[in-house]
Amino acid sequence: MSQPPIWRDTGHPARLEKILPQGEVECGLSPRRCRIAPGKTGFCGVRGNVGGRLVTFTYGKGVHLTGEVIETEAVYHYAPGARILSLGNIGCNLTCSYCQNWKTSQARQVDAADLHAFTPEQVVDRALAHGIPILSWTYNDPVVWHEFVLDAARLARQAGLLNLFKSAFYITPEAVEELLPVIDIFSISLKSIRPAYYRRLTGGTLEPVLEGIRQVQRAGHHLEISNLMLTDISDDADSARELTAWVLETVGPDVPLHFVRFHPEFRLTDTVRTPIDRLRRAREIALEMGMRYVYLGNVSDTDATSTWCRGCGALLVRRFGLTTRIEGLTVDGHCVRCGASPAIRLLGGTPAATSEPEFPAEQTLERQTYHWRGAIASLHVQVRNANPAPIRFYHRPLPARPEAGWRGLTLAAGESWRFTLSREGAEETGCEIGCPPGVDCRLHEVFDRAHFPTIPIQQAVAADDKTALPLFAGRHLSPERLARLRQEIERDEESP
Repeated sequence: MSQPPIWRDTGHPARLEKILPQGEVECGLSPRRCRIAPGKTGFCGVRGNVGGRLVTFTYGKGVHLTGEVIETEAVYHYAPGARILSLGNIGCNLTCSYCQNWKTSQARQVDAADLHAFTPEQVVDRALAHGIPILSWTYNDPVVWHEFVLDAARLARQAGLLNLFKSAFYITPEAVEELLPVIDIFSISLKSIRPAYYRRLTGGTLEPVLEGIRQVQRAGHHLEISNLMLTDISDDADSARELTAWVLETVGPDVPLHFVRFHPEFRLTDTVRTPIDRLRRAREIALEMGMRYVYLGNVSDTDATSTWCRGCGALLVRRFGLTTRIEGLTVDGHCVRCGASPAIRLLGGTPAATSEPEFPAEQTLERQTYHWRGAIASLHVQVRNANPAPIRFYHRPLPARPEAGWRGLTLAAGESWRFTLSREGAEETGCEIGCPPGVDCRLHEVFDRAHFPTIPIQQAVAADDKTALPLFAGRHLSPERLARLRQEIERDEESP
């Protein structure tokens, strides 16, 4: 008999519990409403029955805290360019065949070496120490981290911070009601508007996701919707029309809609990244149908990631990948040229601050160079300061310009920190890292803006920019199976 994972050695009382006869419990977090026998776990693998009570095994357990920017989460109309502290845990109540974070979302695949322990207080303190105004609950899917999200989000709000919830939103109405008082920004991944897609590719159902979106809209919270377009599965014009029609009817034309490029992952690797022309066509369709703000995701060098004034056509926010520059907005979020409002909320009325260049003694730095390749335009940089005192760590874009200097980051004594470096423009070829003595640095390639990489390039490098390491060793979906799935989904939708 296999032993339980080490992260399952401690449990925390779970919310939304229903006690049943014979010692069973029902979990009211997932629409599955798993009925769990004593000693067993639910579908997600991280919530279970201990002594006839529902517990969560991942309270305060997650992947490395990571400093990113809000655009990472497909949020373009709230605090453009703002820094966020991204937090992910493990487990998921879906089993998407193409999951970009399967190493942490699928509980049986989790490696204890990727996990860290922290309290709500430590999360908030870390955000404050780095001057980060927003906590982002993200990566695997924050739904299954419900109790920790609620506790830390409440504490964050008391400290003046905001909370962002990035999720596939397979969740019950009761759980959404508990989130609404503490979450400020919702970024929801609507994977398809076709019920058969959800049944066959995600292991879930569509209607709970739609109802969750309706709840958020009724509550008046900031909402953005993204749709990952799977190559040859959901990147066709009809899929774009159907999804856009629902969004228009349900939440209206001003809610930003993001069509996101897919990279082959998990069980769905025998294919290619979504062709960009299909993403562009989806965007054209949505705009023609009446959506006002439609963006492409996981695509860097395109005007379709920037925000343009609907009144006069002026450029308001310029984006290249995850690099954002506010160019045509007043401090209260209106177009400088014509005064129209693009429904963008600026954080504190000012754009995100940029750091001043620094000029350290370069001979004291251990330097690493990385060159962007293919569609990879971001890195996670994980650094640890082994020194007994704070120290400065440095990075800069390539090609280096002596007059531009380096950008510095302070690491506390003993601190381990992970943050994103992103390509800033088409002319940039890579980046350079400068580590002072006593600082360990590891680089992780980010294949998708919401991808949490677990293997540093010092350990192994993927053969190309298509599928990240590690490669899933189990059964994959063949091209023939994918073709049949597409036909089955279309046939199911045509059935009365």
